[in-house]
Amino acid sequence: MSTVTAPTIHCIPVLSDNYVWLIEGDDRATVVVDAGEAGPVIEAIEARGLKPVATLITHHHGDHVQGLAELTQRFPMTVYGPDSCRRVGVDTVVGEGDRFTIPDVGDFAVMATPGHTQDHLTYLSGQTIFCGDTLFTAGCGRLFEGTAAQMLHSLDRLAGLAGDLTVYCGHEYTTDSLRFAAHAEPDNPDIAARVREVAAKRSNGEPTASASMDLEKLTNPFLRVRVPALREAIEAYVGDRIDDDIDAFAQLRHWKDDFDGLARL
Repeated sequence: MSTVTAPTIHCIPVLSDNYVWLIEGDDRATVVVDAGEAGPVIEAIEARGLKPVATLITHHHGDHVQGLAELTQRFPMTVYGPDSCRRVGVDTVVGEGDRFTIPDVGDFAVMATPGHTQDHLTYLSGQTIFCGDTLFTAGCGRLFEGTAAQMLHSLDRLAGLAGDLTVYCGHEYTTDSLRFAAHAEPDNPDIAARVREVAAKRSNGEPTASASMDLEKLTNPFLRVRVPALREAIEAYVGDRIDDDIDAFAQLRHWKDDFDGLARL
């Protein structure tokens, strides 16, 4: 097991609302999580004097991989990720249950978390979870390739991890996700408190795409489909009783999609 100092996590905004995370360990050795755009990441690395030694790819969507070639041309390094991403630069394929150590940064474990895509991976290291577009702060990814059953299973696995772990996700979606969460559970005081906290952070230009798993379980509707008050709200949206958790999750995801559509009108 690695015995490096607890890493420092740097948040690098890229594209319109994506984040790339930099995990800085000892002697400035750094792991990059996803590579949606190279320029801002290269700039951040050089400004901080970091030494990139590896990149972790969560899934194949362009906003997570399209900067990889430029990034690795500037900083040759090992790239871990799913088999489907070999074509974009992954040279070390990993999957469910794999473990590896990156010297001076730490030990990593891999979970397969399909739902958003079929190839989606989540990386765990120490007190951190890098979950790409599976679990968002107060939300979850759309079901572009996977099924509701897959996504619910993936989220249940993540929710079963220690509550004091910190989740780092791929987008700044927290404000919009909480708007829906407050709509679905208007009497949830934890959601109301988080809405205020996130609004204050965003007004100061601070990122909000990381949170403790404990907070997610209190405020993220996609981790709460079995909570009676939310289940009743989902049934009211559908207009019928729902006895199956997967069906409840699928309807909740539809509800969020409908809510997003109405919000854009």
